[in-house]
Amino acid sequence: MQALNTESEWVDSVFNTLTPDERIAQLMIVEGYSNQGKKYEKDLQMLVKKYKVGGIIFFQGGPIRQARLTNKLQAVSKVPLMLSMDAESGVGMRLDSAVQYPLPMLLAAARTDSFAYKMGAEIAHEFRRLGMHLNFAPVADINNNPANPVISYRAFGENKEIVTAKSVAFMKGMQHNGVIACAKHFPGHGDTDVDSHFDLPVVPFTRKRLDSLELYPFRELIKEGVGGIMVAHLNIPLLDELPNIPATLSYPITTKLLQHDLGYKGLVITDAMVMKGVTKYHPPGVAEVKALQAGNDILERLVSVPVALREIKAAIKRGEISQAEIDRRCKKVLKAKLWVGLNQYKPIETKHLYGDLHSAESDKLNREFAEASVTVLRNHKNTLPLSWTKLYKNKTKVASISFGASKPTVFQKLAQEQIQAPAFTINRKNTKARELRNLRKALKKYDLLLISIYGPNLRPSNNLGYGKPETEFLNELVRSGKAVVLFFDNAYSLPQFEGIQNARALVVGYQQITPVQKAVAKVVFGQLKPRGILPVTVNAHFKYGAGLTFPILAPALAKPAPAKLIAQQHKKATPKKAPSRKKSNSR
Repeated sequence: MQALNTESEWVDSVFNTLTPDERIAQLMIVEGYSNQGKKYEKDLQMLVKKYKVGGIIFFQGGPIRQARLTNKLQAVSKVPLMLSMDAESGVGMRLDSAVQYPLPMLLAAARTDSFAYKMGAEIAHEFRRLGMHLNFAPVADINNNPANPVISYRAFGENKEIVTAKSVAFMKGMQHNGVIACAKHFPGHGDTDVDSHFDLPVVPFTRKRLDSLELYPFRELIKEGVGGIMVAHLNIPLLDELPNIPATLSYPITTKLLQHDLGYKGLVITDAMVMKGVTKYHPPGVAEVKALQAGNDILERLVSVPVALREIKAAIKRGEISQAEIDRRCKKVLKAKLWVGLNQYKPIETKHLYGDLHSAESDKLNREFAEASVTVLRNHKNTLPLSWTKLYKNKTKVASISFGASKPTVFQKLAQEQIQAPAFTINRKNTKARELRNLRKALKKYDLLLISIYGPNLRPSNNLGYGKPETEFLNELVRSGKAVVLFFDNAYSLPQFEGIQNARALVVGYQQITPVQKAVAKVVFGQLKPRGILPVTVNAHFKYGAGLTFPILAPALAKPAPAKLIAQQHKKATPKKAPSRKKSNSR
């Protein structure tokens, strides 16, 4: 971003009002929640007012509550705050009653790069409406390790060209609409099997390997003008020999590699300084000093602002960090604030906020994304699409059963409407043996089973957390030869179910959000041609690039079945009530 390297009267005038301590604090972003109550909000306001921190990264809460908190924080801040969020799939990732867009794995299954641009642009509009300026996205990691516990579905897949194209498009969508993008996690967190939130991953790769793969997306993003890059808590011994040193605290990686070798001039931002990947070996305060020495411009999510400020001041006094370097980075942060318009800050207008965050355009985009991504991995003997006329003619009885839901899901309701398939539900775990016996008996009456698989919540999961009895029951249904499996979760989780590759048909939707369930239903019932491809290699059965297709049905055949005709085949079948368990987030 050229704006970060351009002189400005506003920047100089603001800078000249700041004390040396306040210049250090401008390099700090602290966390904020809008769902923690009034006492928490007063404490956060005091932190802003007392220490003059440069920004906030928002987490859980609600749009109206966050907007009101933002206005309060900006009112007590000496310099307008730069407000940020980890919103890889939109503000709905963090805020209730807000739109959640697809995660990167789903977007990668859709073959069109323009979708990533459109989503970036729409997220930018939501950010601006909420008074935010910096999104810690896109995830530019190449996830080529199925065992990765932290990146996984958050990446655009395992192909470096696709990851790069979609990351660049996403970044441009945001920055063309006034929000700074921050690519992460430099120099690449995709091929790890340790979560840096809980430990320090070791990446044993050479510079040659990194140049050929992990660095490729970051290099291209830098060429295209990405505003921010987040440095990861990864130990790379072949780039920095110091023991237990994460890239965030490494001068050879953060300055020599990123800024000198790759020529990056934008904002260099640490991953959260509260993560075990840094705190396990480097205490608070000391870690922040090392992060500045390494070459970071912004310290994100500190353990303690007072401790960090004290240690940084002491390091300046000892000559370990120069005040000139602090001043240079402070001006860089102020230039970023100027670029996002904070020189003309105005409070957020909360009237119509909810409606503005739920536009017709966001619904349209979610529908488009979902319909382009549905991936068919198996379709034995052309089981799909299902035509109600063929089912009725052959007297084929069909039922739908959802695993991981406490009540009929969106897909099941559509299956009832389309072919009058009775809906059965079962939780992921803790199901009583009697309930399983009754369900097993009820399902014997059916010739075809539409089995929907859901994870524990609206976000995909690496491990769906199914109990042994439920897993064995699901595997049994797949072995019966009756199963059409509809997978509404992380594709990497497919191998958790034995023999799933032998189902009559297997359709992957990647997430359980409503637009995806509707799109899968359209594919199953012949109203939509499947177009998605698998963006990652899961195992020997499910490889990168897999994806079958088939034509849609004639309009007359794709219409809902006449209820009276199909009901005759199901008159003796009564769906079992959902087990009375803890409420699931599945929809």
